[in-house]
Amino acid sequence: MSSTLGRTGAPVRLGVLGCADIAWRRVLPSVAATPSVRLVAVASRDAAKARRFADRFGGEAVTGYADLLARDDLDAVYVPLPVGLRHEWVGRALAAGLHVLSEKPLTVGPDTSAELLTEAGRRGLTVMENFAFRYHRQHHELRRLVSEGAIGRPRALMCEFGVPERAPGDIRHDPSLGGGALLDVGVYPLALAQFLWGDGLRVSGAVLERGADTGVDVRGSVLLRAPDGGTAQVGFGFGLHYRNEYTVWGEAGAVRLDRAFTPPETLEPALELRTGAGAEDRLLEPDHQFRNLLAAFAEGVRGPVPVDTAPVLELADLVDRVRRSAAEAVTG
Repeated sequence: MSSTLGRTGAPVRLGVLGCADIAWRRVLPSVAATPSVRLVAVASRDAAKARRFADRFGGEAVTGYADLLARDDLDAVYVPLPVGLRHEWVGRALAAGLHVLSEKPLTVGPDTSAELLTEAGRRGLTVMENFAFRYHRQHHELRRLVSEGAIGRPRALMCEFGVPERAPGDIRHDPSLGGGALLDVGVYPLALAQFLWGDGLRVSGAVLERGADTGVDVRGSVLLRAPDGGTAQVGFGFGLHYRNEYTVWGEAGAVRLDRAFTPPETLEPALELRTGAGAEDRLLEPDHQFRNLLAAFAEGVRGPVPVDTAPVLELADLVDRVRRSAAEAVTG
């Protein structure tokens, strides 16, 4: 790495390890719209795929991840590789002195995630998970309403994130790559529960349904209990009608958001507030959650606003406890 970040206003020079669908659809178009980040190179094991990405988004096409990490014109990398490969390649990026924006979750478990964050801290490098929903103002507006008592004391959160069946051979069905619904879509409602309820959530019960052909979990349900006695019920999975929404239910009302995790940047989110005084639908301003996240990552790389890594480990621990609870339910 040969950093130019000392120059006032210099953008973070970004390389991409892997040509994943989310990079093509959401992240790289957002990089182009974020002045504080500049795409330099895209790497794939498939030269034609790297060229296709570079032709659309700019930068240089690189064949092989190691060759990209060996460059001296990068400050950071974005890693959208399958979760089962992230421990190795995020670790190699850190060893090369590069900051890392990783797809979520960072790794398959708490021990490997803690190892990477310890190494990043030792080297003074930023690591961020790409949970873009945390950077959309709709959730902050809902949390503000709840904290100000709009629905009275909040007692329950219900959240679902389900997607249609994945095609045969999809990497999400491959256990060697960390496949399964829990690490693909289930982490979203779990992370949302932490975002709204805070840390200290206990797993009261969990069910993971496994695919007969693949052995990976394809659907799941989890019941969480907050320190104040409130609950969170989350459901997720593959092979379901597409849905990503949540409701916070309180003693005096309820508030709901649709398109919780995947709002287009042009969408005016509709926040539904229901109380004894009546119903109110608030149309919120559009927001660009991926651009907001990339700007926050750039600030973390530059140093003025450090990235808080505590949520990474908190979520990894929660996911691990969900797995153990589901296993106990089967063996019990």
